[in-house]
Amino acid sequence: MDFVGPEAEGLLTWEGLLGAFAEGHARGKPEIADLLLYRGADTMLDRAAWITGLGALVKVATVMPGNAARGLGTVQGVVTLFDDETGVLSGIVDFHLVTKWKTAGDSLYAASRLARKDSRRFLLVGAGTVARSMIGAYRSLWPEAEFEVWNRTPAGAEAMAAECGIGVARDLEAAVGAADVICTATMAKSPVIKGEWLRPGQHLDLIGAYNPSMREVDDTAMRRARVFVDARATTVHHIGELIDPIASGAISEADIVADFYEGDYRRLGDEITIAKNGGGAHLDLMTARYILDQWQAR
Repeated sequence: MDFVGPEAEGLLTWEGLLGAFAEGHARGKPEIADLLLYRGADTMLDRAAWITGLGALVKVATVMPGNAARGLGTVQGVVTLFDDETGVLSGIVDFHLVTKWKTAGDSLYAASRLARKDSRRFLLVGAGTVARSMIGAYRSLWPEAEFEVWNRTPAGAEAMAAECGIGVARDLEAAVGAADVICTATMAKSPVIKGEWLRPGQHLDLIGAYNPSMREVDDTAMRRARVFVDARATTVHHIGELIDPIASGAISEADIVADFYEGDYRRLGDEITIAKNGGGAHLDLMTARYILDQWQAR
């Protein structure tokens, strides 16, 4: 049994992870289950996945908003991998390493199929850890990418821009209109992106919303775009980004074009495309297995 810590990051590449995603999805649909427990503002999330031939994973995370005042990280967790045939514990992989690469890799995998190959201007909405990860991820496929960041708190955008050497978007509407790829990574409860701001040919990676009460784009955006998800089973009835526009009639479940298991996950012409990143446990499993394999082969 191996313990894989954050030092394994130097062994990883975005190209390698996308290859692991392609191989993992080719194995067929996984068994997936989530368990959510709440205590006031605190959350415990237990995610499990099993893919025949790849193994099984249990990922447990706690989200404690009060930790900021204690000088601790808001999110803590552990990732355990089990052998597919014997059930023996194969490894414990650093939670934050798996989460970082899974989350960014999920949206990069979508963008690799949906964003235009000549995309140049990338807008990051939100200035947190995920947005920072997306810079390196996108640049692995678009090395000439130019980035701007917008944040509800301008100081947060300015700090990230200084740290990462990118621009600051002052006017969100104008920045959305100018971007080729828009990536949202916020904790928004209501939409921050309006569909009327969008233009043909754009691609949106929606990352932030992860529960029924969260949204980052409005009904107009969903109605104007061809909508894709990473996995129907972990998004359609679980995340406000899809629950709300389906309930309002802006779109129907049938309007969701494809997920990663379906062959029509691709751009057609100059339409607007939206990819909802649900980040299911099966993607954690593919990512953790890739990390463990790289660690063992070092």
